[in-house]
Amino acid sequence: MGDQDNARNGVVITFFSTASAVGKTLIACNMASEIARNATVCLVDLDLQFGDVANYLQLQDEYTIADVERDMNVQGDSCEVAPFLTLYEHGQVAFYCLTSPKDVAEAYNIKTKTVQQIIRQLQSMFDYIIIDTTSMFSELNLAMLDMSTIVNFLGIVDFIPTIKNMKIGTDTLKRLGYDTQKIRLVLNRSDSKTNIGMDDVERVLGQPFYHILPNDFRAASQSIQDGVPLVLSNGSTRLAASLRELVDLYTDGRMGSRHQEHQDAAASHSLLGRLFGR
Repeated sequence: MGDQDNARNGVVITFFSTASAVGKTLIACNMASEIARNATVCLVDLDLQFGDVANYLQLQDEYTIADVERDMNVQGDSCEVAPFLTLYEHGQVAFYCLTSPKDVAEAYNIKTKTVQQIIRQLQSMFDYIIIDTTSMFSELNLAMLDMSTIVNFLGIVDFIPTIKNMKIGTDTLKRLGYDTQKIRLVLNRSDSKTNIGMDDVERVLGQPFYHILPNDFRAASQSIQDGVPLVLSNGSTRLAASLRELVDLYTDGRMGSRHQEHQDAAASHSLLGRLFGR
C-alpha cells in the first residue's frame, strides 16, 4: 500500500441512484480498476446489507467494514483501517477494497460517524476513494454525498417508474442546494430496447446527461462471471471504451482544484445538516 502521506487528501467519487439495478456496482468496480492504472485507489462498498463488490471481483475478503466498526468501538480514533482492506489484483493493476458485511444483521450496527471516520482516514492514504451506495436518501448516503468530490447520479430509461425516481432524486438534490457541478447525471444502458426518448428524459430531469454508457448486457454479465472488470479484460467492447471515457473526464487534472472547494462547502453547508437539522 505504500507509506501514508499525511498531506494527501484523496478525491472521493460516489455512485448514487434513486433506482435499483442501474449498474452502480459494475461501474464503480470498473472506475476503480481504470483509475488504479495510474493512481492509488480504495473501493468502498456501502451497500451494507446487499453489497456485491466482493462478488463482482471474486474477492476472498477476510475482513469487512463490520470489523472496522468493532475495532473502532474499542480503539477509537487510534483504529487503523489499513489491516481490514482486501487487495484486488489483475495483471499490473491493483487496488484495495473495503467490503460490506457478510451478515445482514451486522449492517445495523454500523454508524454513520464511523463511516465518516473511515473515509477521512482513507483520504489520507489513497489518491481516489470510490464509494458504492444503496439507492435511497439515507442518513449514511447523505453523509457520503457531503464528503464526495463528485457524485455520479446513475440512471436508466427502461420504464416510467425508474424515470420518476430519477426525477424525485434530482429535484431533492436541487431543493437541498447541491452544487450542480458536483452532481453528474450518468445514463447507463442507453440503447436498450425502449420507446422512451432520451431527449424527453433530459427535459423531464431539467438537465442533460453528463455521460452516456451503451448497453452491453452480454459483456457485463461475462465480466461479473469472470470477476474481471471490463476495462481490464483482453476484449475490447463499446461499454469498456465508454467506461474509460468516463474515467478520463474525472482524471484530466482539473478535479484537484475543485476538490478543496467541495470539501469546504461540505463543512459549512452539509446536506445531512439541512435534511436532519444538524
